[in-house]
Amino acid sequence: MKIGILATGTTPDELIAQYDSYANMFVQLFGKAGYDFDFTTFDVRDDVFPETLQGFDAWIITGSKFNVEDNTPWMIRLKQVIRDLYDQHVPILGICFGHQIVADAFDGQVSQNPNGWGVGLHSYQLDRHPKGVPAETQSFTISAMHRYQVTKKPSNAEVFASSEFCPFAGLVYDDRILTFQAHPEFMLEYEKELVALRKGEVIPEEEANAGLATCNKHGAKTDSVELAHWMARFIQK
Repeated sequence: MKIGILATGTTPDELIAQYDSYANMFVQLFGKAGYDFDFTTFDVRDDVFPETLQGFDAWIITGSKFNVEDNTPWMIRLKQVIRDLYDQHVPILGICFGHQIVADAFDGQVSQNPNGWGVGLHSYQLDRHPKGVPAETQSFTISAMHRYQVTKKPSNAEVFASSEFCPFAGLVYDDRILTFQAHPEFMLEYEKELVALRKGEVIPEEEANAGLATCNKHGAKTDSVELAHWMARFIQK
């Protein structure tokens, strides 16, 4: 499969040498799950868009430090790309900012969570089972890093994953788009270093400490590789 990655952000300078870019984290994750996809990355945050959408079997929209409400020119252009791909029935995976901008591209709403930052390991219950998600699976745990989240789902989306903290944690748009608020591409060690890096400066200390506690407890792990299988099955015909 040929997959285009629409990179809307990248790893902080302090961590990129060790953990690579957000786009390459997806390459690594699918590799760990045993998939040998052909990836091409476009840095849309720098207004580098593909010349054509043709020739790709699926697309991934990454996380970002930017907020959807900024509605910059590259975000406006990206939202049109999302709508075009949806109309063409080309699968999309959206993660964090990607999850949010897909919702914003339709008639959803994205706002700051009044309960603060979602960081550390978060668990979500499955409210339905989209294509590729085993029917027997009831929940999953992955790394979170967000202040904003979808607060009104688009009319063409269904909620498939939720938590008390994040009611619209996973959205599915027919069999065309699958999005997650949290980060399946973040490995546990990266999440810990990212939260520690942002502690106090960006994330209030109390919230950062609570998030780090979830990462450091005995037996802490993510279901990232399992989610890679879900995502791969979703985008495969």
